[in-house]
Amino acid sequence: MKTIKLSGSAREISNKQAVKTLRREERVPCILYGEGVENNVIFSVDKKELGQIIYTPNAYIIELDIDGKNYLATFHMAQYHPVTDEPLHVDFLAIAKGKPVTIAVPVAIVGNSEGVRQGGKLMQSTRKLKISAQLEDLPDTLPVDITELKLGKTIVAGDLQYDKIQMLTSKNTIICAVKMTRAAIGAAAAAAAANK
Repeated sequence: MKTIKLSGSAREISNKQAVKTLRREERVPCILYGEGVENNVIFSVDKKELGQIIYTPNAYIIELDIDGKNYLATFHMAQYHPVTDEPLHVDFLAIAKGKPVTIAVPVAIVGNSEGVRQGGKLMQSTRKLKISAQLEDLPDTLPVDITELKLGKTIVAGDLQYDKIQMLTSKNTIICAVKMTRAAIGAAAAAAAANK
């Protein structure tokens, strides 16, 4: 999995006024917690730098440099302003060496579905899947081959298997489906009539 570097500045637990000042300086308050981090690390990062992590479908291992101290982490969650959609606060999860990493990885649809060739419409319901794997086994994407996907059929998380990766997303989660369209129904009806 690709890594991305992010620089942060340590900050104290502070009042609302200090947080407002940070935001005026185009910085976002953050916190790092998880295995290997005894006390939560409270810091801030440049809003533009943060954009490369939160405004992308990609998943990254993040090399955090907080005032010269280095941590490996994953993006965990963010709170956004309800109107402007600006990030208000971001949580990072520390990665402990030798321990499995839990992360949401983007799905990559590959192949040309049989159902789509018959006039159906491919509908993708899930963009990311939550997995657990050792750091060195983490993929950038999870390929989902739809070549055999027929009209009216779905692929669920339970259908997928990858080496050295444990799927944490519920097995019943629908990844994608090929829906019937009027064109497909017409083609099926015409084919049925031709076979009579």
